[in-house]
Amino acid sequence: MRPMPETSLTLEWLKILLQFFTIIVFVAGLVFTGLQFRHWRKAAYVTNFTKLVELQMQLRRMRVDDPSLAKIYKHDVVDLQTDQEIREYFMNLMQLSIFEIVWFSHRMEQLPDDYYQSWVDRMKTLEQEESFQKMIDDRKMKILHDEFQRYVRDMTEQVKAKPNSP
Repeated sequence: MRPMPETSLTLEWLKILLQFFTIIVFVAGLVFTGLQFRHWRKAAYVTNFTKLVELQMQLRRMRVDDPSLAKIYKHDVVDLQTDQEIREYFMNLMQLSIFEIVWFSHRMEQLPDDYYQSWVDRMKTLEQEESFQKMIDDRKMKILHDEFQRYVRDMTEQVKAKPNSP
């Protein structure tokens, strides 16, 4: 067997090296595509969630504009005596709907922490309002996302407890 010329050996290594880089680029492209698809899927999920909450908010807005509509579902207004109480109740629910979108978007990594925190701070201020506390204490009040409802109730309890703290 004859020894291979040095140029032939170098050419073989160059071919192997090019194949290796081609595979690396291909794998990196697949990983990048997978990450992009995952991000797109989260964005689509947030968009769908937002649309559902917006539809719910439209129903609430109708009750703020015309409190007599709230009486269609008597269970919703069983403890609300006046049109003003109905308006306040559903106005607070509308505010909560916006915060629910912010909360969910942040949870799905679609909003930055600082923007989310500004909303949390604003909600802590709103939660001190008597009308908000009345709404959140009303056990028939149902937010559609169970985890968000627990989050808001816990946050409200902390806000209520804070003024009593030293």
